[in-house]
Amino acid sequence: MGNDTKRLLVVALNFAPEQTGIGKYVGDMTEWLTSHGISVRVVTAPPYYPYWSVKPGYSGARYRRENVAGAHVYRCPIWVPRCPCGLTRILHLLSFALSSLPVVLWQALVWRPHLIFVVEPPLGAAPTVRLAAALCGARSWLHVQDFEIDAAFDLGLLRAPRLGRAILAIERWLMRGFDQVSTISESMRSKLRAKGVREDRIVSFPNWVDTGSIRPIEAPIALRAELGIDPGTHVVLYAGNMGEKQGLEIILDVARLFREDPNVLFLLCGDGAARSRIARAAAVLANVRLIPLQPLSRLNELLNLADVHLLPQRKAAEDLVLPSKLTAIMASGHPVVATARRESDVARCAAIGGIVVSPGDVRAIASAVRRLLADDDLRLQLGATGRAYALQNWEREKVLRQVFARLPTLAATAARDDDDDGGTASAPLAIAIPAAVAGPVPATSLTDV
Repeated sequence: MGNDTKRLLVVALNFAPEQTGIGKYVGDMTEWLTSHGISVRVVTAPPYYPYWSVKPGYSGARYRRENVAGAHVYRCPIWVPRCPCGLTRILHLLSFALSSLPVVLWQALVWRPHLIFVVEPPLGAAPTVRLAAALCGARSWLHVQDFEIDAAFDLGLLRAPRLGRAILAIERWLMRGFDQVSTISESMRSKLRAKGVREDRIVSFPNWVDTGSIRPIEAPIALRAELGIDPGTHVVLYAGNMGEKQGLEIILDVARLFREDPNVLFLLCGDGAARSRIARAAAVLANVRLIPLQPLSRLNELLNLADVHLLPQRKAAEDLVLPSKLTAIMASGHPVVATARRESDVARCAAIGGIVVSPGDVRAIASAVRRLLADDDLRLQLGATGRAYALQNWEREKVLRQVFARLPTLAATAARDDDDDGGTASAPLAIAIPAAVAGPVPATSLTDV
């Protein structure tokens, strides 16, 4: 090819224009990389999340090429189940792993990327990436957003111990073969070590937040009036994915304890596999209201609508996934009540900008909410400390610059002939980062708006 442009191939199930979860972050990262002179191509699926329905204008049955976020994007066929459960989720993930295989290998052999970056889930795409990297001499980088196998068994979505042990053994073998493995929290880094990934290959890559777009609003919020919420009503908000990992039923249990208080509204905003079930259960509660996922342009208004944010999480999932909505909540300058074990990453961070209680303790959640709603000064104090922590640890530019400036994967690519007729070895894949952005991402830095 004979040019100096550095080439990065991204393999990710979720991508822009999805507004929540992994798709939002991969799209944002891609846009940032292309703006810094990196040539990026993306192999992904059509947008479907969090609605579990392929977005109108796209097809789940055909391949498609388009340009998004400054990158060439290749959309691969995928099967999206109407009612995702253990088995259907596996088939869903496998459908992408299989449909993306020829595209990834084609890009490796024809485009010859310097680095191939794959996001888990789905782990099923990892073998293809390792093969593709070997074929073209690229470096391989696995980024773990979610330990999908552990979570599926721990949450009871899959129940087959022998199968689980076999899959986990394959997972460990796959992970150990990558040049670089990154993840989003310290507890997830520890889990990588337990799976046998070498320490010198593990990198912290926390999810981030645009602290310029997500910030405190002091003026009256238009969204409150549009939703018809009385100015004197306290809003207790859950905003984000409505899936099985969140355990949102507990919010309804808390709301039942506030039925005699007409000035408290529990507002649930989002979509996901569990939404219809939650909506049916909430229909009998006058103090609970569900609203659709809001556009990104109104996310800051939505987050500032809350007097108190709720961050429920099932105990079985708290060390396997890290809810990225926490970054946006804290950046908004409003307090959170989170459920987590005290020693978890979620608890360590949420305690800076809110109150942490034990998972499943309905009365403790209700007590924390009452305490915050009754104390304006405490809400302001926790909101301010949470905002400061977000600025220090999760600011978008800071996280992306630090990670991509310091990853060994990007600092020393495999030497190979980069020209069609022989040529010289490729130069290091590196981004020029201003000296002002120095120092590693803190080990406690963390992450589904």
